[in-house]
Amino acid sequence: MEHAVELFGNYDKNIDILRNALGVQVVCRGGEIRVSGEEANVSRAARAIQGLLRLVERGEQLTDQSVRYMLTLVEEGNESEIETLAKDVICITARGKPLKAKTLGQKKYVDAMREKTITVGIGPAGTGKTYLAVAMAVRAFRAQEVNRIILTRPAVEAGEKLGFLPGDLQNKVDPYLRPLYDALFEMLGVDNFHKYMERGNIEIAPLAYMRGRTLDDSYIILDEAQNTTHEQMKMFLTRLGAGSKAVITGDVTQIDLPDPKKSGLIEASKVLRHIEDISIVRFTERDVVRHKLVQEIIKAYEKYYDENRRGR
Repeated sequence: MEHAVELFGNYDKNIDILRNALGVQVVCRGGEIRVSGEEANVSRAARAIQGLLRLVERGEQLTDQSVRYMLTLVEEGNESEIETLAKDVICITARGKPLKAKTLGQKKYVDAMREKTITVGIGPAGTGKTYLAVAMAVRAFRAQEVNRIILTRPAVEAGEKLGFLPGDLQNKVDPYLRPLYDALFEMLGVDNFHKYMERGNIEIAPLAYMRGRTLDDSYIILDEAQNTTHEQMKMFLTRLGAGSKAVITGDVTQIDLPDPKKSGLIEASKVLRHIEDISIVRFTERDVVRHKLVQEIIKAYEKYYDENRRGR
């Protein structure tokens, strides 16, 4: 019954997602779950419930996103793959929470970061590109595989001007680096973060600060790489030193450069795709782990741009 309570969720919110998506009735009585409706939909619902129960049995807490994603896997016939996600703990956060990949796309991304020296993650907002990269960096740092974590991103304005922000250069670029700070706070805790920053074990800086350096024994993350120019991307890629790994993340639908066609990320994804020790992972809206509306927004924009390209 404990598993059934977790499966159904508060006010049956988890099962309601199945009911509404598949048009079935789901009832729990006497330790049994009964599903009724059209045969094909009952089969899908049963497979989804079995997959969700496997997650519950492993101690996973179900969310709206995990239930919707399970339905996607059922439609693809891949619901058995959900167990591979539940097994793989990337790292433990400062609050003791185990962090795991939530989609098969995220699992592919994490595996690539483990196996390759350079990993490029390209996809829409909310797919965990930056968050998972920071988690893998913290994991490598804790295992003493690297001595430093270096996080950088280009300071490109999204409709605003840096010069109007108060303070010195560091104060001006800090808002652009805030997502990186937030991820590290969650992984390490605020006190440990500041301690490592003071020791030089963690460095967060604009991309321009990377020029002329050789980065040895470091885990380097370039975030918002869609806003790099050709020259900046090449400069970053050639900073890699001995014993280092690099992760490059970006969303090619959110380019703030004057000429979007010249994004360094778009060019790099074409130039580097045949190099053996470099992996390029592409996310889709199915890998979005934020609010369900984010998936719908991404789909709507893709449909709009597709129609415009066709001349409608």
